[in-house]
Amino acid sequence: MALYNLQINSKAYRADVDPDTPLLWVLRDNLGLVGTKYGCGIAQCGACTVHLNGEATRACVLPVSAIGKAKITTIEGLSATAGSGLHPVQKAWDEIDVPQCGYCQAGQIMTAAAFLKHTPKPTNAQIDEAMSGNICRCGTYHRIREAVKVASTATASTAKVSTKTK
Repeated sequence: MALYNLQINSKAYRADVDPDTPLLWVLRDNLGLVGTKYGCGIAQCGACTVHLNGEATRACVLPVSAIGKAKITTIEGLSATAGSGLHPVQKAWDEIDVPQCGYCQAGQIMTAAAFLKHTPKPTNAQIDEAMSGNICRCGTYHRIREAVKVASTATASTAKVSTKTK
């Protein structure tokens, strides 16, 4: 066992766990942050996606010992990165009514949010490529693509407003 100081959703957490414990289990079992889901355990489905320093990362295979001082954002903290209210991706997910069962949606949203930071005006092909590593057993892929498009216009509008105010 080792003691790890983690920065999660802009808060400090401490976890006394084995160094090879995947971040997913630290979040869920040790810290009670259960929005991040277990899907496959081999980083293939995307249900466990979190942000590590803003980049989409699969938490099921990332040992806690590899995190260091990186900042972690989970679905519970994503809205805080938007400033006020829900993140544009969360708003779009609600507007388009994306979820069917909802199990994979936290990972889908986290992947989409990280993608839109790097590609603010994506094409359908870019969205399909970026989201292709996330599996939805209910097959809501067409609604996922539509929500990412809606979020991209909201994200672009927010970026224009913030650059005008600087």
